[in-house]
Amino acid sequence: MKFDRIRLRNFKPYGDADVRLSEGVTVIHGLNGSGKSSLLEACFFALYGSAALDGTLEDVITNGGTETDVELWFTHAGESYHLTRELRTYGDQAQTATCTLATADDGEIIRDGATDVETFVAELLRMDAEAFVNCAYVKQGEVNKLIEATPSTRQDMIDDLLQLGKLEEYRDRAGEARLGVEDVLGEQRGNLEGLDDQVGAKEAKDLHEQLNAAESKLTEVDDQIDQYETEKEKAEETREQAQSILDEYEEKRAELADLETEIDDLETKIRTTESEREEVTEEVASLRDRKTSLADDLDDALAETEVDDADEEAVAARRAELEERESDFREDLLEARDDVTSAENRAETLRETAVDLEERAERKRERADETESDLAEARSELEELRERREAKRDERERLRAEFEDAPVSVGGASAYREEVQSDLSTVRGEIEDVRTELNTTREAVERGEDLREAGKCPECGQSVEGSPHVDSLAEERERVTTLEADLADLRDEREALETRLDRAETLREVESDLDNVSNTLDLLDSEIESTEADIEDTEDRIERLREEADELATEATEKRESAAAADTDAEDARERIASINAEIQEITEARERLDRVDDLREERANVQSEIERLSERRDSLEQLNDERRDTLADKRERRDELAAGVDESRVEQARDDFSRADDYVERVTEKLDELDTRRDEITTEIGRIQNELDELEDLRDRRDHVAERVDALERLREETAELETTYGDLRADLRQQNVESLEARLNETFELVYGNDAYSHIELDGQYELTVYQKDGEPLAPDQLSGGERALFNLSLRCGIYRLLAEGVEGAAPTPPLILDEPTVFLDDGHVSRLVDLVEQMRGFGVAQIVIVSHDDELVGAADDLLRVEKNPTTNRSTAERVADASLAEVREATPSDD
Repeated sequence: MKFDRIRLRNFKPYGDADVRLSEGVTVIHGLNGSGKSSLLEACFFALYGSAALDGTLEDVITNGGTETDVELWFTHAGESYHLTRELRTYGDQAQTATCTLATADDGEIIRDGATDVETFVAELLRMDAEAFVNCAYVKQGEVNKLIEATPSTRQDMIDDLLQLGKLEEYRDRAGEARLGVEDVLGEQRGNLEGLDDQVGAKEAKDLHEQLNAAESKLTEVDDQIDQYETEKEKAEETREQAQSILDEYEEKRAELADLETEIDDLETKIRTTESEREEVTEEVASLRDRKTSLADDLDDALAETEVDDADEEAVAARRAELEERESDFREDLLEARDDVTSAENRAETLRETAVDLEERAERKRERADETESDLAEARSELEELRERREAKRDERERLRAEFEDAPVSVGGASAYREEVQSDLSTVRGEIEDVRTELNTTREAVERGEDLREAGKCPECGQSVEGSPHVDSLAEERERVTTLEADLADLRDEREALETRLDRAETLREVESDLDNVSNTLDLLDSEIESTEADIEDTEDRIERLREEADELATEATEKRESAAAADTDAEDARERIASINAEIQEITEARERLDRVDDLREERANVQSEIERLSERRDSLEQLNDERRDTLADKRERRDELAAGVDESRVEQARDDFSRADDYVERVTEKLDELDTRRDEITTEIGRIQNELDELEDLRDRRDHVAERVDALERLREETAELETTYGDLRADLRQQNVESLEARLNETFELVYGNDAYSHIELDGQYELTVYQKDGEPLAPDQLSGGERALFNLSLRCGIYRLLAEGVEGAAPTPPLILDEPTVFLDDGHVSRLVDLVEQMRGFGVAQIVIVSHDDELVGAADDLLRVEKNPTTNRSTAERVADASLAEVREATPSDD
């Protein structure tokens, strides 16, 4: 597996970066803090997301930014992939907005979503983020991670990388399965013993014998029930016959009683009806007297009217005549009322109009007075505007005088300021570069002086004579002098530019003020012209308002005179209304007298109708009583016949037969209830015994099933125990093979790195404990080595593990690039040369891609490809670019060394 390309946007110090990586050895070169490690961290983050970060998602977004994008193109096992991650900030929290893995050729999405992508990557590379760091990614400051780890931690780390952790996981699972089977087996054995006890207890009860005895008892009880039920049926038949005779007797007794009651009711009704007929006769006589009185009253009422006869048609004709006269008067009345209303409304409207016209005239006079006051203020404001215009014209001339001796004319101040500011920014950047180089050179001089004074290297103990740091000391001192002089010149130039920038700022402000004054003059000219026009319009408006007020006052006087004439018309109409109302009152009184004649005539007719109705009622009551008397005679005859047909002796015999039969049925019923209860008890007992027999069969089936399961669990326990042992043995065998393979590869690397030193070889035991042997046979623990030797030893161990993982237990396996981040931190020049040899050896072993972050010139010289990383001190943004076919001398010239 190799990285092909990484593209960043707003990732840590990078604004925009697009870098291509090739096979072989690639060195990422640049000053400390320029962003070299961030480039590798972006690749790691693209693969594993937040698991690859030491901090949080918010930390990777460039300061001041709200989002970041990382894209990684890589090739693995012959397939090309394109991985994209996008982060967005929501409030104070960053979240993954997009995470996709696609094919690099056609862009087909393989996985979508952070969880799915990271799972796929871990399966594809056969390692998670932690395993990636332990195997292929030696992060800055973690070169001694494997050696400094505890034995158990180092064992777990290497086992996980070589996939042996899976075997331990499988062995643990098999052990857990074995324990689980043993738990279930113990439970099932207990169940089997319990079932055996239950089956024995059931069989000891002799349930079949109990069932036969209960069924015999049930047969005897059923026979007794059949006998009693036959005798009960005979007694019930006798009781029913006696009951029939008694029922017949009771029916006749009941009919006799009903007849007596009906006879009494008929006699009562006849007497009541006869009394009612007499009352009706008396009421008819009274009504005839009332009819005579009404005839007299009608003659009196008719005399008061202008009608000769009380005939209904004559009265109606007179009423129609009165209504016609009243209708005519009412039409006149409505017309007079309309005249009153119309005259009153006209008068009120005219008066209101007059008031409104007078008010409008007054308002126009007031507006004319107010407008005259505004006119005086406008004339005063016009004078002030003219004075302000003259003052602004003087100020404009003064501001133009500022540019008489200026380096630019009016309108060029902003461009002049930008030009000076650009020159100043350039000088400041040059000062920062010179100051940084000066500080670096001074530090180199101090290190050289310290080494020459000490006489030997504090790391390896060798003499410093001939060391590059000491030999170049004179050159570095001369370089310090030159840089100090250059820095002083640049500072003088910066001071001059700052003075020019202040003058440019002043001119830009004057130019801005001049623009403002010119704009103000244009506004004042426009405002003066507008004010003069407003004054003229105001004078015309005052004259017009006073003329309109006089016209409105004249019109108001005319309206009041018309209102007085309308009041006179209304009074005339009210007098006509009074005369018409008197005529209508006389007609109303004549109509009321006619109403009296109609009422008396109608009442007399009603009395005659009531007399006729009551006469018919009297005849009807007499006929009803005649019919009741006939019915009463028939019922008395039927009563006598029923009384003669009753046989008291037969009734008494029926009572005796019913009593005896009823007593017998009651006794037999009690006996049958007892027998039914007994039968139910026996039936319940039979059901219980049958249930126990069914339970016995079920227990036997369950016992057989549990016995079979116990046998199967015993076989499964043996198989899981065997599987657990097999996984443990397999892991031990594979670990021993890996230990032997890893030891051989470590010694190959060790021979290259320490072949000419005092060390002979390395031993690696089954727990991955490492021992270094000196050539005199003395064993040493790795932590007894010097700082540089220990760092190189750890790099050798990492490379050996990487080789073993790349070659695989069962053949070659694709692995990620070998990444070394600042591996020379703890190495002196001699050890750096050996690190170069180690890198060359790994490339010779077929490692497809090695990426090294370093500022060491010797590692740069060993590179197939070089990436140079720089940070702009002004924007604080990093850039990365490939240096094609660059020689070591060119690289040194392009990028100052940190040494």
